[in-house]
Amino acid sequence: MTIDFQKSNGLVPAIIQDVYSSKVLMLGYMNEEAFAKTKEIGKVTFYSRSKNRLWTKGEESGNFLIVKDIEKDIMLDCDSDTLLIKVEPVGTVCHTGSDTCWNEKNEGDFAFLHFLQQFIQKRFVEMPEGSYTTSLFNKGINRMAQKVGEEAVETVIEATNGTEEGFLYEASDLMYHLIVLLTSKGYSLNDLGRELKKRHK
Repeated sequence: MTIDFQKSNGLVPAIIQDVYSSKVLMLGYMNEEAFAKTKEIGKVTFYSRSKNRLWTKGEESGNFLIVKDIEKDIMLDCDSDTLLIKVEPVGTVCHTGSDTCWNEKNEGDFAFLHFLQQFIQKRFVEMPEGSYTTSLFNKGINRMAQKVGEEAVETVIEATNGTEEGFLYEASDLMYHLIVLLTSKGYSLNDLGRELKKRHK
């Protein structure tokens, strides 16, 4: 990644986006030193134009912007002069107490399904020992399909004769095991979305 810091007198804008919800949280500026420190410590660090120094977001409030995967979650635009950084925010982002600097609520837990899918796909590639997901892949397609069936039955039981909390718990188990099964078959939630979109006339 070669960033053109010279185009704007040593600074480039950095757009900060929630890695789970995809909500744009704020905009800051980085120089080469700020970018290097961000990569080093895994917390977004800007160059403060008002303070004329490096400023790690959250250094006073504790509301850091955590970069989980330096290689994947920092991207450079087509002109090499603007950064997009995907983060996991700790607390609110704006100094006003708002979730974003545009006074928006940062809601969108549905996007976590995309993160979970990526996590499961990574497990499928790396197959680390001691992982429950790895053990499912190792047991084969029949066992994975059986688990989806078991979780579906438990979801139905909770829906008809259980509690609301139990229903959500079992439905979550069902979704997790379905993503595992999809992954093992070479599919993803995007494929389900594509199929459902075709049916939606």
